[in-house]
Amino acid sequence: MTDDESRDDADDTPQSEQPHSDLVTSHHYWEPPERPSDAIETDGSPKPEDKRRPLLQVERLAKYFPVRRGLFGRTAFVRAVDNVSYYVRHGETLGLVGESGCGKSTLGRTTLRLSEPTYGRIVFEGKDLTHYSERQLRPLRRKMQIVFQDPYSSLNPRMTVRQIVGEALHIHRLVTSKSEEEARVEQLLVKVGLRPESMARYPHEFSGGQRQRIGIARALAVEPKFIVCDEPISALDVSIQAQIVNLLLDLQEELNLSYLFISHDLKVVEYVSHRVAVMYLGKIVEVAPADALYEQRHHPYTRALMSAIPIPDPERRRLRILLEGDVPSPLDPPSGCAFHPRCPRSQPGQCDVETPPLKELTPGSHHRVACWNPHT
Repeated sequence: MTDDESRDDADDTPQSEQPHSDLVTSHHYWEPPERPSDAIETDGSPKPEDKRRPLLQVERLAKYFPVRRGLFGRTAFVRAVDNVSYYVRHGETLGLVGESGCGKSTLGRTTLRLSEPTYGRIVFEGKDLTHYSERQLRPLRRKMQIVFQDPYSSLNPRMTVRQIVGEALHIHRLVTSKSEEEARVEQLLVKVGLRPESMARYPHEFSGGQRQRIGIARALAVEPKFIVCDEPISALDVSIQAQIVNLLLDLQEELNLSYLFISHDLKVVEYVSHRVAVMYLGKIVEVAPADALYEQRHHPYTRALMSAIPIPDPERRRLRILLEGDVPSPLDPPSGCAFHPRCPRSQPGQCDVETPPLKELTPGSHHRVACWNPHT
């Protein structure tokens, strides 16, 4: 059997039958078309032969924020997200890592259209959502949810847990009576590890981990298929982080959820993700299956990030790669490769002039890197 034939056989396996561990260890990833529009009929419905297409596909997404310089100065733009393309399959977790301020959270919010994209295309379940009105988006809000970083500020302090979790049930008309609402909220609280009697309490009466569980219950209330986890454990104690991570993995296995998991913790991202994307100054510079990326890092920035992961052995030391200079301002990004001012492998005349495309070094490896002089 050839590699192509084995890859085709792997594609015939239904997504719901592929466990988390199999996805992590497998390198046979079905690749989406170059343009999401190729998967859409003229009426906006998915093509019949494209049932195995990714749940979510984003093409050349950008989000610019206008900034006026001076009282009479011209308007400049902060390029928070700049020409980013990615996809997420059914039941898959795409980890997103990068330095603070690189645009990870903005990418997640723009994908959900909580922030309107400057340009680009967002295709969810074969439907192009880019120019949907709020009325058209409302039914799809059920399927695309978010868990915020700060579990306290994301919850209304004037509402009880029952009101917080049950609010979406009313908005989307998923319950018809108070008794049905109470039963549904109780079921959700138990699912995320909270006691049913918590319904009558307010957010300030809970710990940080418990508040995050409430946020997860609120996201699950409308039975979503895709959830953006925007640094869901960064504000929690270390002892609680593992509980929340394992809860998310259990829910994914039970409900076949897809995640965009945004985090600074590289070890956590390795643990939860099927694929990992590395972001720098609004662009994705490397993306690969998780095991492949942590074994072989091609981009100099990815290697510098990974070198910061501590080793839990006092007798072993990792060679730390220290980058020179500061992160450039997204208000005035450098020409060519955005990383070239800090890159030890930068070549004048190319890296500072041309923007490298995100492409595979080895065909069929599904390991893409945007670099003119990658490590091999």
